[in-house]
Amino acid sequence: MGMAAYAEDLDRRVANFASLSPLGFLERSASVYPGRLAVVHGERRYNWAQLYERSRRLASALAARGIGEDDTVAVMLANTPEMIECHFGVPMAGAVLNALNIRLDAAAIAFMLDHGEARLIICDTEFAPVMAEALERLGRDIPVIDVDDGLAAHRHDQIGETDYEAFLAGGDPDFAWTAPEDEWKAIALNYTSGTTGDPKGVVYHHRGAYLTAMGNVLAWDLAHHPVYLWTLPMFHCNGWCFPWTIAALAGTHVCLRQVSGAAILDAIRERGVTHFCGAPIVLSMVVDAVLSQETELPHPVKVMTAAAPPPAATLEAMEKAGFAVTHVYGLTEVYGPAVVCSWHGEWDAELAEERARLKSRQGVRYHVLADLKVKFPETLEDVPHDGETVGEIMFRGNVVAKGYLKNPSATEAAFADGWFHSGDLAVVHPDGYLQIKDRSKDIIISGGENISSVEVEDVIYRHPAVASVAVVAKPDEKWGETPCAFVELRPGVEASEDEIVAFCRERLAHFKCPKAVVFGPLPKTSTGKIQKFELRTRARAV
Repeated sequence: MGMAAYAEDLDRRVANFASLSPLGFLERSASVYPGRLAVVHGERRYNWAQLYERSRRLASALAARGIGEDDTVAVMLANTPEMIECHFGVPMAGAVLNALNIRLDAAAIAFMLDHGEARLIICDTEFAPVMAEALERLGRDIPVIDVDDGLAAHRHDQIGETDYEAFLAGGDPDFAWTAPEDEWKAIALNYTSGTTGDPKGVVYHHRGAYLTAMGNVLAWDLAHHPVYLWTLPMFHCNGWCFPWTIAALAGTHVCLRQVSGAAILDAIRERGVTHFCGAPIVLSMVVDAVLSQETELPHPVKVMTAAAPPPAATLEAMEKAGFAVTHVYGLTEVYGPAVVCSWHGEWDAELAEERARLKSRQGVRYHVLADLKVKFPETLEDVPHDGETVGEIMFRGNVVAKGYLKNPSATEAAFADGWFHSGDLAVVHPDGYLQIKDRSKDIIISGGENISSVEVEDVIYRHPAVASVAVVAKPDEKWGETPCAFVELRPGVEASEDEIVAFCRERLAHFKCPKAVVFGPLPKTSTGKIQKFELRTRARAV
């Protein structure tokens, strides 16, 4: 007889099955390491027992306001202790956390509050004017709880009915929260950037948040008690799920309101920071700060980077400065990072430039991602592993979000044929590591030839005068499109259009080289991504 005959009566029971939720990480650390430092922010310090108590107070206070299962709580907060507490307290009440991008305008915030049906708002007073305008545009009252940590660069009058500390004081520190019985329940709502049309609301579930938090541990080889600096905004994919990862490891959250290279170096020296995450632009800030201060790191520091593909030159500079960089890739729809450039020991023997080239590839799937492929979108056939044939990156597994809130057509299109279609174009190298070539909308088609803007950018980044660069398509009567480079120079240095073009012609096929170079600051999102949609508009006028 087969096993099935014996296993028929072996059902799920309370004793052998529990739904996965990251909320239990906080309870465990508070139980095992109650006195260990959990949060540092200015002069404020909370240990794990205190963080757990404050999160339970928040959940209790929300429940007392009638907020519970599947209700949305919107938060507009900087990287402060309150934001960490919201990642636990809001879902402990059964509600869904909607962390709003603090850089958005009132119209976008009003749309998200309306679309997500926010029942309550927790807002830092630095962002009070935008929130007040958003509520006026919305035309309906939503209760607001004010947060003022006293460290904001621009402080404003409170707009809420009470402040956060008073709200917490009314909550029960022993609030009897429970994880959801169904791990498919929503834990968070995150809106995409919405560069064209309205932003889409991506819904995360408890299971995916738990698994991504654990995936971060494995992908980054994290040990217990890391000292983690919050340079990555927690509103961005819930900080790549690191609020929950750090809780699982009983680490220390070091909060940082304003990100700069100098502030990061100060935190490393003064707070003992061992890990931080950031976009390539953050890495460039750190490199510039190291060079300007002519300093050395007091101890090893590990960095996880993603967003736009990091230029090999930036990775090489970080390595020289003493940082160990891990490159990851993902999207809002896969909880942040889901692909990692897992390192091979034999690569250590390569020259620095080759190590940087290898590390600039996006890599292989996270341990917790079921499947990752690069496919021809028309046929769903896998592309050959030749490092040249371009296809679309597709995901499948438990760390893919539930879908788009109130947008069935977008959900069906993105999840067609059993895969999440990313819209990112990549090749797969013979060793199975994928490398992004572009977003589908960013490929430049010149005279019938496809040009990867990422490839051109990577070359321009190697010019010593260049701090940031973005290459987009410029309409051309003869060729259809040609590359146009927007370049932000390093402070105190100069370069000319002819110099940049000549630099490219020495390293690229000539048809791939920019036909125009524009100098000046680049428009960026709050997470460091360059806003190419705006540059495409500018390029039409060049």
